[in-house]
Amino acid sequence: MKRSNAVRLVSTRNLSREEWLSVRGGGIGSSDAAAAVGISSYKSPLELWLEKTGRQEAPDLAANDAVFWGATLEHIIANVYAERTGVKVRRLNAVLQHPEYHFMLANLDRVVQHPMDGNGVLEVKTAGVNSAQFWEEGVPDGYQCQVLHQLAVTGKEWCDVAVLIGGQDFRVYRVIRDEARIADLIQREAKFWQYVIDDIPPPVDGSESSGRALASMYPSDKGDVLDCTEDAGMNKLFSDYWAYRQQREAAEAQEELLKQQLQERLGFASGAVLGDARISWRKSKDSTTTDFKRLAEENPEWIKLYEIPKPGTRRFLVQVGK
Repeated sequence: MKRSNAVRLVSTRNLSREEWLSVRGGGIGSSDAAAAVGISSYKSPLELWLEKTGRQEAPDLAANDAVFWGATLEHIIANVYAERTGVKVRRLNAVLQHPEYHFMLANLDRVVQHPMDGNGVLEVKTAGVNSAQFWEEGVPDGYQCQVLHQLAVTGKEWCDVAVLIGGQDFRVYRVIRDEARIADLIQREAKFWQYVIDDIPPPVDGSESSGRALASMYPSDKGDVLDCTEDAGMNKLFSDYWAYRQQREAAEAQEELLKQQLQERLGFASGAVLGDARISWRKSKDSTTTDFKRLAEENPEWIKLYEIPKPGTRRFLVQVGK
């Protein structure tokens, strides 16, 4: 694949939030890459499509603690990386664009000037102590996707990922340019972006994010009932759904039975040590709760003062044999 330098699309020095969102909406940024190709744990292609087509605003994560601390510590982590590796790092206050695939955008944390390895990219991350397990095998898949996207846009050979885990575990991982993986990523991102261009939603994927997107797209029903008795595709979908649901219900019933049998064996014991596991059955601390039903019956005027409207939601129900 022929490589060339990225296009400097727009400076980010004095960009307002509205302008920044407008630029992001015009393509796939590196932080969007994992969602666009369907490997993000947080966002589905369908939900990302809603944002890119202007049907739904991207969430404002400024108040999110993890995002706040990540942004606050970025400068410190970048400086520590520079001190420990002995290389120069600098900001690049611009949104970059792939010279050929214009929908591919990137806003880099830092650019690295290495005396031996040439210029590369620095991606800065923070992770909670509970996330340490995901970094044991190297950079997690979602972040690798992000980094490969940056290498695709910039044409650089490598990216160092500097991560601070649990506030004190500092690690650096290097991701080397892989032409085959980048070609695959570009192809998959191009497929997603075609959905945006054609204004056609990508398929659902069974994720919680995909469910949220559907609820946003179809918040209410019109009251009509479709006649799908002769629709082979619809009937096959339902048949498969019903079979899996019955399997799940049977598995849940068996799981509950086995759990009760374990509880029966524990009796008054707090727990047990097994061959390769531990189980416990402990009583939680006593607590108090409010009897809202009684409160509403005896003092309905109090309840009225604190009522807030709650929009209805659609429920998916099944009747078999009707």
